[in-house]
Amino acid sequence: MSKRYLKSKIQFFKFFDKKGLGSLPRIGISGVFLMLFFYVAPLVVDLTNKTVLNSQQFQNNSKTVLAYALNKKNSSNIEDVEILDERDLLVDILSLNDLEVDTVRLNASTIKQLFEDTNYTLKDVRQKKLVKPVALTLLPNEIKMIENTKKRKDFFIQIVLPLILKENNNIKLDRRRLFSIINKSNNSKLEKKWIETKFKQYGVPSKDLSILKIRMDEIPVSLALAQAAKETGWGTSRFALEGNALFGQWTWSGEGLKPKDSVGNEGHKVMKFNVLQASVRAYQRNLNTHSTYKNFRKARAELRDLGKPLDSIILAKYLDKYAETGSKYVEVLQKIIKQNDLKDFDDAKLLPSSIELESLI
Repeated sequence: MSKRYLKSKIQFFKFFDKKGLGSLPRIGISGVFLMLFFYVAPLVVDLTNKTVLNSQQFQNNSKTVLAYALNKKNSSNIEDVEILDERDLLVDILSLNDLEVDTVRLNASTIKQLFEDTNYTLKDVRQKKLVKPVALTLLPNEIKMIENTKKRKDFFIQIVLPLILKENNNIKLDRRRLFSIINKSNNSKLEKKWIETKFKQYGVPSKDLSILKIRMDEIPVSLALAQAAKETGWGTSRFALEGNALFGQWTWSGEGLKPKDSVGNEGHKVMKFNVLQASVRAYQRNLNTHSTYKNFRKARAELRDLGKPLDSIILAKYLDKYAETGSKYVEVLQKIIKQNDLKDFDDAKLLPSSIELESLI
């Protein structure tokens, strides 16, 4: 206790002595101080414990999707410090590949019959917004022989649409679990382990939940369909038919197919997959983690914070670096989306193949 404090205290009580009030004010004031102490002390202890608990878990800057991005001072380079470990990013994609090594390629007529037997038509999907969970592993070779352009496009969409919706559902479930965990004051060991896995999967070594919330989000269905159509020529490209590469992703070290105009072992290869589903997952992981697409993710998160739908026409503007043609590539994507009414599928739901997925319908 400082001398200055003691002096002021003595002068304070002398005031009451001069007024002839005796010791009653002393007792009253002392009682007030004691009551305040016993009221405030538990709050301070509780606050301290919560601070320690949070420091042992994860960084959580806010409960909005993109609080910091709307703050001009902090939004510029938030993701620049994140260093991605490719092995962690691809582990679930590679495991999906490994599970599907003996897949059977169905021919186009068999697939069409399957669609008819399950009453799966795009006209029905556009009206009812429900998609049958028909998950094909490979494109049929005969797709390039379908001369009618509209029929070929519709056939391609029918094949790819359930795959995109399935991956978006996986992200929805993860995102729901993420927000449930971060809204708790205490997390179980299982929840902590799950979060750690997602930090690795989405390339967030800093363990910053603000970054994870931005990266763990869906790709609009219409945008994914447009990119798959553009990159594969509506399913007719060699990369799509030989390597299940729906989105033309490049690799310099992994397994892939060399472009025909490449020289020797120089340059990139187009990433190869055992199944179409792995290609869709790798595409989404690419947009959700690579530094090239951080402005895409920021724009998507801003739409979330404003309570607006994920508009593929708006978000396509931030994919100018996806292809060497830049802004022309964006124009092509937007044109594909508009001409083929792909936005009709943005709010489509995949009919559940499990009880867990029923909540997403």
